[in-house]
Amino acid sequence: MTGKPAVEGRPAAVYGLAGIRLFNGVTGLLAPAVFIDRLDRGSEPNPAAVYAFRLFGIRTVLLGLDLLTKRGERLKEELRDGVLIHGSDTVTAAMLGLRGLLPPRTAVMITVISATNTALAAGALAMDRRRK
Repeated sequence: MTGKPAVEGRPAAVYGLAGIRLFNGVTGLLAPAVFIDRLDRGSEPNPAAVYAFRLFGIRTVLLGLDLLTKRGERLKEELRDGVLIHGSDTVTAAMLGLRGLLPPRTAVMITVISATNTALAAGALAMDRRRK
């Protein structure tokens, strides 16, 4: 993503992160089996996993919409929260992989996606601070 501001003075990273959140959130909410199959191929989705991915989905959709609708200090709060949320997701994914609780390829993929989200949130927050 470039460091140039996007529409409404938002850094382009905000739109990238919002797009990722909306895509993953809608998928988790409406088609949790897509994610479950990546974690546990070939088995029938566990109802608890379906529930968890739907919870993850609605949370992520709301977070994505917040990035597109909040302004000023509220947007800054969303970005700060995003660094914490996605940073926690990154650490969790990496730990699951290191402990062998996920297949290596899946663990790497999830860790990279979460780390990218963390970097987008941190980068957008840093750009906002530099503009002031």
